[in-house]
Amino acid sequence: MGNSLWWIRRDLRLTDNGALAAALAHAASQGGTVIPVFVIDPGLAASPYWSERRWTFLLGGLQTLDADLRRRGSRLIVRRGRPGVVLARLLAEAKADILYAEADYSPYARARDARIARSLPLHLVDGLTVQPPGAVLKVDGSPYTVFTPFSKAWKARPQPAEADLWPAPDRIPTPDGLAGETLPALPLDAGFPPGEGEAQRRLRAFAGGPDAAVYAYGDARNRMDLDGTSSLSPYLRMGMIPARQVVAAAWAAIEAAPDQGAARSAETWLNELIWREFYVHILAHFPHVRRTAFREGLRDIPWRNDRDEFEAWCAGRTGYPVVDAAMRQLVATGWIHNRARMIAASFLTKDLLIDWRWGECFFMQHLLDGDPAANNGGWQWTAGTGTDAAPYFRVFNPVLQGAKFDPEGAYVRHWVPELAGVPAARIHAPWMLTAAEQQRYGCVIGRDYPAPIVDHGLARQRALAAYGAVS
Repeated sequence: MGNSLWWIRRDLRLTDNGALAAALAHAASQGGTVIPVFVIDPGLAASPYWSERRWTFLLGGLQTLDADLRRRGSRLIVRRGRPGVVLARLLAEAKADILYAEADYSPYARARDARIARSLPLHLVDGLTVQPPGAVLKVDGSPYTVFTPFSKAWKARPQPAEADLWPAPDRIPTPDGLAGETLPALPLDAGFPPGEGEAQRRLRAFAGGPDAAVYAYGDARNRMDLDGTSSLSPYLRMGMIPARQVVAAAWAAIEAAPDQGAARSAETWLNELIWREFYVHILAHFPHVRRTAFREGLRDIPWRNDRDEFEAWCAGRTGYPVVDAAMRQLVATGWIHNRARMIAASFLTKDLLIDWRWGECFFMQHLLDGDPAANNGGWQWTAGTGTDAAPYFRVFNPVLQGAKFDPEGAYVRHWVPELAGVPAARIHAPWMLTAAEQQRYGCVIGRDYPAPIVDHGLARQRALAAYGAVS
């Protein structure tokens, strides 16, 4: 005895991994070994939120993790089945007396872990967030439900620095003779190569040095035609990079900023990282948000839920170019800019009056960074049903949003090539072109590109009436 299992779930890394560190410490104190294990749970594939693209990204991350482990005298044991059954059998085979895993906070994960902990020696370790749920509370002990006071309280707590991170261990003692499945060889996604090494490279490229992109983030982050974000969200989702390291990098960038504008940009990035933590806390404290609106008064909105309009939205055929560009990019790549997510979500929930849960599920089926907490929080924020204190009558105008955040139309032209010849002045409202202009620019509305499926002005009034009827 004295061996320990490191149960990997969404912490595919060796750097600053609390569950791994705990497993190593236990093994060292008992003269034992550490067995890294990943359990393929067939039940997850039956979920309506299942994403084949995200699963492929996860498998690629497991392959790179296995390679990193083998360089340290270890290897990844992959098994398939119900986690409780698989882990009980492996504990006996490996003569292990303890099981470590990083805590997760989705309703599914919490129910699974509670069930397993009743029969197995499961110890959960923080690491998904910098400040775990329960650590940031009001003075009366209740959770925050508005972002700004939450962020102030979050920042007032001890913050991580690079020196606080646990380095990747030089060696991980793992016994021979334990069987496991072989991971399938899969093609790598050129846009998002999986693995800890790629995540570290992206962090250095975005936040390292005086000319780092983080110092332009405040202006560039909303521009859909620019590569102005860190693109770390899929890696944070799978734990291929530690949250503490990313937050430490944000604080370091603020402190090293060459001027006040650059410091504000870096702080804007930090605030986006805190939004991620905020939504994890909301899901942990209010798990019902996965099923219904956070705001009780907006749980009975009379949604239209037109199936044909929903399918047009999914396919990027709404007739609103920026919405269609966002949806086509999502389906093609598994990632879209946060501004594009908000525009597409607002159009679905407000212009089409389709239940936000339809869109939430579709996004989860396609997003590489699809996270139960962040995706739910983002959809409820845009739908006006969530924690945000802003009134429900926030309705994005897709034409104005496109003109502001894709001013030359480059983003639209890339993803909606039917509009490639349309000048910037008309590209976000091509139906405004005369018949002669449509012929000249090679885009006849109704033939080459669809007419708008709704009138935004009328749809906005319809949405306000529907929300107002229940608020």
